Amino acid sequence: MISRRSLLAGSLAGLLVPGALRAQGGTQLLGAQIHARAHALESGWLTTAAEGDGFGAFTVGDAMNAAEKAPSAVRLHGIEASPRSPLAVAVGRRPGLVALVFDREKGGQVATFAPGAGRVFAGHGRFSPEGDLFLTTEIERPSGVGRGMGRGVVAARRVDAGFAIVAEWPSRGDGPHDLMRSGEVLVVANGGIEPNTPEARDAEETGSTIALLDPDTGAVHGEGALSADLASLSLRHLARDGHGFTVVAAQDLLKDGIARPLLFGIGTDGKVSPFEAPDEAWRALRGYVGSVAIDASGRFVACATPRGNRVAVWTRAGRYVGAVTLMDGCGLASTPEPGRFIASSGYGEVILVAVEDGSVGIAARRTGGPRFDNHMVEAS
Repeated sequence: MISRRSLLAGSLAGLLVPGALRAQGGTQLLGAQIHARAHALESGWLTTAAEGDGFGAFTVGDAMNAAEKAPSAVRLHGIEASPRSPLAVAVGRRPGLVALVFDREKGGQVATFAPGAGRVFAGHGRFSPEGDLFLTTEIERPSGVGRGMGRGVVAARRVDAGFAIVAEWPSRGDGPHDLMRSGEVLVVANGGIEPNTPEARDAEETGSTIALLDPDTGAVHGEGALSADLASLSLRHLARDGHGFTVVAAQDLLKDGIARPLLFGIGTDGKVSPFEAPDEAWRALRGYVGSVAIDASGRFVACATPRGNRVAVWTRAGRYVGAVTLMDGCGLASTPEPGRFIASSGYGEVILVAVEDGSVGIAARRTGGPRFDNHMVEAS
């Protein structure tokens, strides 16, 4: 078995073969050459993964190699780097009871913290732009077990006070999942009934919403909901371009074979607008998008689906571009280079996805890593 720290034969530069990439599902070559250069990946990423019998927070380096930074006794989900310090936080998978704080540079656990009383973590948290606060989505659950949804709370935690809660407000919906500062507002994806939970067994509508909140007070700046024909969708994961443009990805309660859009742009009033794609492209996602990202240029939006075994790409305007295969792929993030995404899989694979001249291809691939989990973010 290949060690997760062993390089594939040749350097990363050797993997970026000009003009040798093929679009998924066809023989069309990517139009422009992808130049072979060692600095094609100029950053590092944070992710969570399972290795052996345990879990942990990991970094993925510019050679696409994984290194554990902090072990965890429980499965982790969303992960976030502080903008002002070496700290990073990985939040436990819903219904999570612990979040792990670690040093992403030196490695090692720094602290852990729990959700508010009578609540569980929903899997995600975000640092404020100044890095002094960490905001988490939490779900009311007095018993601590059982229910897959409940009223949502956003908790603001003071980093220099051991992540103690200093303020909290309603998420304006049930079953909140992801949250993200975009422009001047805090965007919250209230997923409602989560697919594949006991509550979802006979349900046909999730009650999912988008809430735009004041990041300091929780005051509502806008709200959005899906149309009646899309009421089975749970809005879950978010991505932003840094200039106020935000997208949200969905998962479907129903398994009826109907092609429903699973990506939406979010307006400044909170209203959602579906992206466009052929029915077969939507069906190929198998009703499940596990993560979403916007590239460094802001021109392309990608999503990953471990059920559909692919990474698919759209333009910012919502036009479908294409997809590549990644078995059990879910972790996804932008790179510093426009038109490039890095993605990881539960089989220990990492790929570099390239968008060129209306086609999508794989520019580099590395195997032998840990069993990567749902999410990946830039480390700095």
